[in-house]
Amino acid sequence: MNGLDPAREADIATLRWLVELGVDEAIGEEPVNRFEEPKLQSQPLTAPPKPKEDVVIDTAPIAAACDTLDALREAVEQFEGCELKKGARNLVFSGGKPWSRVMVIGGSPDRDEDRAGAPFVGRAGEMLDRMFAAIGLSREAENPEQALYLTSLLPWRPPQGRQPSARDIDMMLPFLARHVELAEPKIVVLMGDLAAGSALKTQTRITRLRGTWGEFGGRPAMPMFHPEALLRDGSRKRAAWSDLLEIYHRLEAIG
Repeated sequence: MNGLDPAREADIATLRWLVELGVDEAIGEEPVNRFEEPKLQSQPLTAPPKPKEDVVIDTAPIAAACDTLDALREAVEQFEGCELKKGARNLVFSGGKPWSRVMVIGGSPDRDEDRAGAPFVGRAGEMLDRMFAAIGLSREAENPEQALYLTSLLPWRPPQGRQPSARDIDMMLPFLARHVELAEPKIVVLMGDLAAGSALKTQTRITRLRGTWGEFGGRPAMPMFHPEALLRDGSRKRAAWSDLLEIYHRLEAIG
């Protein structure tokens, strides 16, 4: 073919064939074999970035910077790192008298507490009031010797009352520990599995944990059945009474 190199003649013949097929544009400088299996590019062996919702914010410095209960409440209210806040109606921070010798801690707010913005309200709150009235304590008492101070591990109700995640608990626990330090109770009462297990860092259920003194925030801590458990199962009232007597005698010893 006009004395051209055989390889070049083959290239020209291929181009003519492509033109006849209607090809009128080149999209790459190198030919691509569409029948060849694609080669996988090697990826660096690094862990994928954590999703935002899995990141646990270290709240200990935020809590430690609070010098008063009012400052702590404001810090908790302004904290945006916990997803529970988005679905809750109200912040549940405290109830009763902050100068009390006994501080009662619940787990997470229920529907009634979320609506009221206060811990231990509704039927469970009424049960709690009757329980502690039996040993001469009340959230309404003005005398520190007879008063109760109330709060909860989580300040916001989980959506649909679901079990809170470990992330929720890990972020809010430093706020609770600081709450105890600032309130300075003589005794802490941990109501139910969630509060007791989180504060005492144990997976032991409340059925075995209750009645045995532990420690939280540098204070003696008594795990007890939550008032809701007594409403569901009246047979647990005997154990609750035994725990209340332990608290009463401990207060007597403290003086």
